[in-house]
Amino acid sequence: MNDSALLWVAFNAFILIMLALDLGVFHRKAHEVSIKEALTWTGIWIALAMLFNLFIYYHFDKEKAIEFFTGYIIEKSLSVDNIFVIIMIFSYFNVPRIYQHKVLFWGVLGALVMRVIFIFAGVELLHRFHWLIYIFGGFLIITAIRMITSKDDKLEPERNPLVKLVRKKFRVTPAFHGDNFFVKIRGQLSATPLFLVVIMIEFTDLIFAVDSIPAILAISEDPFIVYTSNVFAILGLRSLYFALSGIEKYFQYLKYGLAVILVFVGAKMCLMDFIKIPVEVSLIVIVFVLGISMLASAVMSKQQHSAARR
Repeated sequence: MNDSALLWVAFNAFILIMLALDLGVFHRKAHEVSIKEALTWTGIWIALAMLFNLFIYYHFDKEKAIEFFTGYIIEKSLSVDNIFVIIMIFSYFNVPRIYQHKVLFWGVLGALVMRVIFIFAGVELLHRFHWLIYIFGGFLIITAIRMITSKDDKLEPERNPLVKLVRKKFRVTPAFHGDNFFVKIRGQLSATPLFLVVIMIEFTDLIFAVDSIPAILAISEDPFIVYTSNVFAILGLRSLYFALSGIEKYFQYLKYGLAVILVFVGAKMCLMDFIKIPVEVSLIVIVFVLGISMLASAVMSKQQHSAARR
């Protein structure tokens, strides 16, 4: 087994062990995740990502380490936007907080599989058809424009084609049955609303993957760097959800910051053959834009809070 194959096997083995520990040990019994627990796990996943980034630095080189970190920042930022959609889904279906971690676990597992397919397909397509870089770049710019101009549409899961398909194939119980996705009622297998929630979350991540994978391919075309940075960002999504749930108002300008980042990354892809923008510059721009959008959100939230108290 060569060094590259060994890295892939070792990394995926580590991820599987962490997932097994997560669901089989730390969250074996369904319980409501507290803010303290969520922040602890968020810190653990960020620390693991940074330790892995250190490994990338020493095993590969500085450039690969910066590519990983930049890709991780992009994916982490876009995942925050994904979290707010998940909050809407949980709210629509009135999912008890005690069951939300299990739903997110299976949602994340499905997301990892989809990301692997998207990443390898994207890298292979760019290697075979270089002109697709312009298509990906233009797509990111269009996505950014849509992000800014589109209104906050009302969530309508019943119109989702996958939800419609599930309802055609299975009877869906009107109420939850614990944390079960399927139950047998009078000998007939029925899906529960919790299964519909998983389907919605998987569909949502599929949409976000379409946006995020081209963005990170503008930073690196190394499948290992793209894959590992994606995985660490996704694995921290569950704990980040519980940490951010209820404080969406403090991120009201985040989507504008993300839109600016997508425009920058899209332009970088379109100009790649003419102007080479160093990955260090990309990292500085991304961190700066995110910082400004978060600061503006915090200031505006404070002003609104002060005005409400008068």
